[in-house]
Formats: sequence, C-alpha cells, structure tokens
Amino acid sequence: LGAMASSGLQALGISLCLLGLIAAVVCCVLPKWNQSSFVGASIVTAQTHQDGIWKNCVTQSTGQQQCKYYDSILALPSDIQAARALTVISIVLSSLGLLLAVAGANFTTCLEDDGVKGKVATGAGALLVLAGLLVLVPVSWSANVTISRFNDPLVADKREIGTSIWVGWGAAGLLILGGALLCCSWPRGGGAGSSYSAKYLSNSAGPARTNV
Repeated sequence: LGAMASSGLQALGISLCLLGLIAAVVCCVLPKWNQSSFVGASIVTAQTHQDGIWKNCVTQSTGQQQCKYYDSILALPSDIQAARALTVISIVLSSLGLLLAVAGANFTTCLEDDGVKGKVATGAGALLVLAGLLVLVPVSWSANVTISRFNDPLVADKREIGTSIWVGWGAAGLLILGGALLCCSWPRGGGAGSSYSAKYLSNSAGPARTNV
C-alpha cells in the first residue's frame, strides 16, 4: 500500500470504529433489548413493556413512560449479566483502541518512529476487532433467548427483538470492519523495509559494474 492509500484506509477505519463506539454506547444505554409483542388475542393493549440491561420501562397508551432500574444484580438472568459486563468492556476497549489508532495513524505526529506507528496501528485494529466481537456475543445471545421464548408455546408474555439488538449488531459490524481496515492499512513496503531493499540493490549492483 502507498502512503496516501494507507492514510485513507486508516482514516476510514477510525471513522467506522468511532461510529461503532457510539452505537455500542447507545446499545448499552437504550432500554430496548426486547419489547412487547402484539400477537395473539389481545390486539389492543394499554401498556408496552421494554426491557434493557439496566432497567425496564412501561409505556402507557397515553404516551406516559415509567422506568425502573433492576433491584438486584444476582437476580438477573445470565444473559443480562453477561450483556452488562461484555458491553462495558467493549466500550472501554473501543475507546482505548481509538486512541491508539489515532496515535499510530500516518496523518498524526504522536509517534515519530514509523515502525512503532505501524505496530501501534495494527495492535489498535486487533483491539477494535476484539471489541466488536464482545458486542456481538451478548446481542446475539439476547436475541436467541428472545426468539426461543417467542416460539415457546408455554410462554404467555411474548417478546420481540428490540432496537438495541439491531444497534448492537451494527456496532459490532462497524468495529470489526474498521479494526480490520486498520490492521491491513500499514504500508508493507514502506519504512525500514524500503531502505533495506534499496541498500541491498545498491550493494548488489556495485560488483556488477566492476566486473564490466
């Protein structure tokens, strides 16, 4: 990759990861991991329930909404406990990965040594890919639980996949794609490698001229 192409890929990767971080925060905070499903005999209902990983909310038909934080962490289902931990860790890793990505980018002067910048940019990309996977696991797990309960005939309170799940899938895709671009953006032919090959060619060309 050339220097211009590498800088462009790094800028694109950082932009995608920044959007992924914002989406991950929205997914974590928004109390819409699952919501009431209007199926069955009751077509018209006076309340709509929405559950998140921190609180659940009830919206009245008049538009008034009441939310309540969960009382006990130990009383929560395992998928919600895992979602809390993994999404928070993902947000922290994403923030750290973005800082490292900016420091290791070609268009910044935070680091002077090209070899160190390449390693930092690659490491930041791997960190952001990991952060994307940490978002993907809890949202997929929660979606699987919601779908299983929806298809269970013994469960009367049917729920559907909420907005946070879709936002979480989008966040995971943006972080993984942006991190992969950062891992592949460092110019393989630049830096110390190019100077080494130039010296090698210069030294090999010398004896050929003397033989002639």
